[in-house]
Amino acid sequence: MNLVEISKAIEEGQVSLGIELGSTRIKSVLVTKDFKTVASGSYVWENKFDNGIWTYPIEQVWEGIQTSYSQMAAEVQSKYHQPLKKINSIGISAMMHGYLAFDKNDELLVPFRTWRNNITADAADALTKEFDFNIPQRWCVAHLYQAILNDEDHVKDIDFITTLAGYVTWKLSGAKVLGIGDASGAFPIDEKTGTYSEEMLTKFANLDKVKPYSWNIKDILPDVEKAGEVAGKLSAEGAKLLDPKGNLEAGSVVAPPEGDAGTGMVGTNSVRKRTGNISVGTSAFSMVVLEKPLKNVHRDIDIVMTPDGSPVAMVHVNNCSSDINAWAGIFNEFAARLGVNLPADKLYEALFLEATRADPNAGGLVNYSYQSGENITDIQAGRPLFVRTPNSNFNLPNFILTQLYSAFAPLKIGMNILSNEEHIHTDVMIAQGGLFRTQVMAQQVLANALNIPITVMENAGEGGPWGMAVLAMYSADNNGQTLDDYLDHNVFQNPESMTLSPEPEGVKGYEEYTKKYVDGLPVEASAGDAILD
Repeated sequence: MNLVEISKAIEEGQVSLGIELGSTRIKSVLVTKDFKTVASGSYVWENKFDNGIWTYPIEQVWEGIQTSYSQMAAEVQSKYHQPLKKINSIGISAMMHGYLAFDKNDELLVPFRTWRNNITADAADALTKEFDFNIPQRWCVAHLYQAILNDEDHVKDIDFITTLAGYVTWKLSGAKVLGIGDASGAFPIDEKTGTYSEEMLTKFANLDKVKPYSWNIKDILPDVEKAGEVAGKLSAEGAKLLDPKGNLEAGSVVAPPEGDAGTGMVGTNSVRKRTGNISVGTSAFSMVVLEKPLKNVHRDIDIVMTPDGSPVAMVHVNNCSSDINAWAGIFNEFAARLGVNLPADKLYEALFLEATRADPNAGGLVNYSYQSGENITDIQAGRPLFVRTPNSNFNLPNFILTQLYSAFAPLKIGMNILSNEEHIHTDVMIAQGGLFRTQVMAQQVLANALNIPITVMENAGEGGPWGMAVLAMYSADNNGQTLDDYLDHNVFQNPESMTLSPEPEGVKGYEEYTKKYVDGLPVEASAGDAILD
């Protein structure tokens, strides 16, 4: 679409809005019917470790949404000379799972508990055993049951629990609903019924610790909807929450909210069976859409759902790019002391370029990028740690490669379970996330780590909110197509992408690095015990 056509589409409200509340950034993107982003805005935020809980203030949720929306609306006015008044469809996604609990007066009972918390081990273990189904620590039901085991006073007053995306959607449209992908991280889903497992709901309700409470688990969970259904319309109050200036009109179709895993699958066109994708950011996860159930229950493999309700084997790791970003910040400070002002993209490009000159095994250096605990490697407390021996080849290229290696190491360990124990393989994995904004290096490291080809699409750095905007368009008008057909025939007709295959020397070097990494995990665990936060 040209400038005149885009301006007319905005005037007529023929646009879709996707908002994603990620771990480090809230982003709003406006997308036209040809699936092109025409305006965007963002807000940077950071989780806080408050009284032993990783959290974000609920007020900052709206500050961030309104800031990112206002930036996007200002860009619309500036570029297309049109105020943004009407939006055809809106979709909200957010970091998956966690715990938001409300009473009957819609008051938040305890601060938002994010996916990053490793505080529900007892509950997750007990529920996994009871259900014979893996319940990860970050899932809503694990947080709920842990609060019950802890005899937390707020539990008796619970009227509704939801995820972050579910909360925002509820406030915009009034619908207490989750998309099936996000819902599968609230409570296990029955693929046949497309909603929560009746058997497991009954088992939960009959637990001795649960019985004393007056509420029923069925009543406090959000409803479940699949992609293409509608989670209400934008209310007048919701429009004011997005746009306090009052320009935005009510009435937009609101899509079922999804987690960042769901938008990652849409953004990489990975919702068909036997497809797979990897999303990297503060955390990282791989998703493989399954043809048949896994043979065994694995504590490191989650079973979640695509936005249209197919089961997915998910490897989720809590830590990925945070340590790289922290070190990049140190290098940027040093550059500034020398009077050099480096934009972020140039900084990462310069650092990652150095890694191309590194030894394949990173010179014997080892790094643990654990800002928080890590379930995959059974590390309880995060202590970023860099280790070398006196004989390690300590130079800048090896140091940067070590940061990239460590970012993907827990993911590799989890993926090995799928390939070695379940014999599940994909021909190629599609990757997205900010690390891939710098071309080639991170993509090649990931290909070597997993020993499979990795494809990166042109939208690799901004897939989440764009993917949610696509889901919003699908809810508003899908012509009866299934989601996978809609993506194939409408959205990804001519995708621009690049695929890199594993390099034998790099694969061997990464295996050497991984052995040192695994051997040194007791040191990382000891650091968490010895060095208190």
